Amino acid sequence: MEPAHAAVVAAHRGFYDSIESGDLDLMRALWLDSPGTVCVHPGGAPLRGTDAILKSWAVLMANVDYVQFFLTDMTISTRPADPDLAEVAIVTCTENMLSDGSARQADGFSGSSAVATHVLVKVSTGWRLWSRHTSSLVPVEGA
Repeated sequence: MEPAHAAVVAAHRGFYDSIESGDLDLMRALWLDSPGTVCVHPGGAPLRGTDAILKSWAVLMANVDYVQFFLTDMTISTRPADPDLAEVAIVTCTENMLSDGSARQADGFSGSSAVATHVLVKVSTGWRLWSRHTSSLVPVEGA
């Protein structure tokens, strides 16, 4: 990993840490405070604006007792700072999630995987999420 990517990775990992710990204050600190932010949950319509996004995460955190993410296949692309444009980073990864399951699961846990794309922008206080899009991975029979 390039040293310049360390701060991007820290912000990216902080996002998952906030979900795992149910820390809405940390989640709030990681998002760019803007009506232009966008978050798309798997199978959902785009949520626009930081307030709507944080509300969705508050509901999710309130309804999940346990969740843990194992991130794989992470790639990071950055665009260097330009006098007229913000520095931008794009992080893609596979989210392998383990959560408290439903009655269908014998051990009480369930797992799923999704592909996530995060777009972060660098502001004076560090890297902030500007956009998140996640799509569920559907297992293919025989693969």
